Amino acid sequence: MRCPRCASLHDRVIETRQNPSGTTIRRRRECLSCGYRCTSYEKIEEKPLKVIKRDGRRELFDMNKLERGLQKSLEKRSISQNDIDQILNDIEDAAAVHAGNKREISSGKLGEMVLEKLYGIDPVAYVRFASVYRMFDDVKQFIAEIEKLSPAGTTGPDTQESSD
Repeated sequence: MRCPRCASLHDRVIETRQNPSGTTIRRRRECLSCGYRCTSYEKIEEKPLKVIKRDGRRELFDMNKLERGLQKSLEKRSISQNDIDQILNDIEDAAAVHAGNKREISSGKLGEMVLEKLYGIDPVAYVRFASVYRMFDDVKQFIAEIEKLSPAGTTGPDTQESSD
């Protein structure tokens, strides 16, 4: 590393720490020429995950957008922010695994991942999210989705991927 004070390329690492998530390494360095100390950060640069929308467009995976959708479906429900954060992390990890080396995932698959998580946590949030994600346009669709939640219904969310 080039010293910010004297531009020397000779330094030594005094201390190395990794952040809790393991995504960044912080290094304290000392210039061997002038003794100046500084901090450098190293982060793995990855190809970003992209979402293939229903109309074929591709856009960057946006965790904030996903969180807004979850927050709306969980509004006034007794789910803690820690639980929501865990759901988001689980979905992000599953999406990255599903995308693989292509680094692309369909919005349909992403929506189904959210529905699978919500199904086991809160039935009201599940129906709320499903109504927006699957674009319900009449009451019959709500009733059909609610019947899936009853013991006589199916054992889980409809895993049939809708047309993106």
